[in-house]
Amino acid sequence: MDTTVMLPAGVSTEQFSKAIAEFRLLLGEDNVLATAERVVPYTKLLIPTEDDASFMPSGALTPGSVEEVQKILAICNRYKLPVWPISTGRNWGYGSASPATPGQLILDLRKMNKIIEIDVDSCTALLEPGVTYQQLYDHLKENNIPLMLDVPTIGPMVGPVGNTLDRGVGYTPYGEHFMMQCGMEVVLANGEILRTGMGSVPKAKTWQAFKWGYGPYVDGIFTQSNFGVVTKMGLWLMPKPPVIKPFMVRYQNESDVVKAIDAMRPLRINQLIPNVVLFMHGHYETAICKTRAEVTSDPGPISEPDARKVFKELGIGYWNVYFALYGTAEQIAVNEKIVRSIIEPSGGEIVTEAEAGDNILFHHHKQLMCGEMTMEEMNIYRWRGAGGGACWFAPVAQVKGQEAELQVKLAQRVLAKHNLDYTAGFAIGWRDLHHIIDVLYDRNNAEEKKRAYACFDELIEVFAAEGFASYRTNIAFMDKVAKKFGSTNMHVNQQIKKALDPNGILAPGKSGIHLPD
Repeated sequence: MDTTVMLPAGVSTEQFSKAIAEFRLLLGEDNVLATAERVVPYTKLLIPTEDDASFMPSGALTPGSVEEVQKILAICNRYKLPVWPISTGRNWGYGSASPATPGQLILDLRKMNKIIEIDVDSCTALLEPGVTYQQLYDHLKENNIPLMLDVPTIGPMVGPVGNTLDRGVGYTPYGEHFMMQCGMEVVLANGEILRTGMGSVPKAKTWQAFKWGYGPYVDGIFTQSNFGVVTKMGLWLMPKPPVIKPFMVRYQNESDVVKAIDAMRPLRINQLIPNVVLFMHGHYETAICKTRAEVTSDPGPISEPDARKVFKELGIGYWNVYFALYGTAEQIAVNEKIVRSIIEPSGGEIVTEAEAGDNILFHHHKQLMCGEMTMEEMNIYRWRGAGGGACWFAPVAQVKGQEAELQVKLAQRVLAKHNLDYTAGFAIGWRDLHHIIDVLYDRNNAEEKKRAYACFDELIEVFAAEGFASYRTNIAFMDKVAKKFGSTNMHVNQQIKKALDPNGILAPGKSGIHLPD
């Protein structure tokens, strides 16, 4: 047998060797990675852990078709081998490609990367899970297709299927990615293929047009879950408008968060501002452009003079709001007057693209709001050193200034206790705030890694005590976050798991979902 990184729980060396032999017969030698050396790419973690070995895979499989996925699951059921599906495996800050429990085989779907269909008239796409945003963007551009994408902050290297399944967001009017999903093909644990929505109808013509199908709507149970392997997904794409006009609003005081958020609420609910708004703290903006050592030599909290000095240099405020208006020039002119009449009384300084000049942060956020590819935010991982440590804490709030302020103060208090920085922002949806707090640390510093882990653990507890919970979390804290949603919620998920995956082979521990004891 190959020297493996870690065997799955309850699986003997002999059983594992037999399974690997069957996988090689099915997929070929190059598509079965079962040595420590070949598994290294799947072990890169940015998150802090108590023990990295707790998230070590036993190997990886790289199928190229739905039929191969079905046959892989048949072998897994025979040998009780757990598999952890990934699309691109670049879920930075949430666990990358690593599994939630040790010894799982990574089911790497990157080779399943076909753009199956683009319907230009209906503005829909049907994709395999390995398709990246960059690949889809290039396809639209090369074929002069007048549709645009909605991308997360590091769009080029990640994919729409994986991001949608984790309920990620982007920053155009199509920013709620799961809302813009329409139809899935799912391989169930027993190898059966389920097509959701209208997709199960023979010769279906409306699979990517009508989300709901007939009877219970089940697409949601395959997001943030371990109930099946999604092998195709339909998406709605946005027609390119004639004009996109981006704006920045600078607020000069940290306490402005209340009136700034309250000003945005009616604009988002009424869709006068149609896109998911980026509402960024100056420290996060700074981390995109500089290292911490370039801002201060003080290991403690960044002082206000140091903060204001770098904010002035970068042309930003304490809070920086980015939104865009979409449509014809005439539509935008009318809506801009209304938007200005609400934002300006809140004290925000509205900046247009012409006024921003060569401001790198304005340009970066403009790219996101226009569905363009950008990688600038990868720079944040060097904020505290070359170790590149990061974990995203993502509690949700209502679009209410007082709630936003409370969350900011809670986060700052906990982060300061652990001598870490508040590098964060809000994504403003229709009625919700995604509070995206990046706990940045140097992973090469063992003491700092320990502090970051303790900090994240405390953030979960402190926010839960105030009635706030995270909509998404990393693999080290999935069980803990699941418990914050209550025993009934956990029990229902366990029963679905038992019904659809009785051997528990699909991603045990994903979102805190396990087979019942």
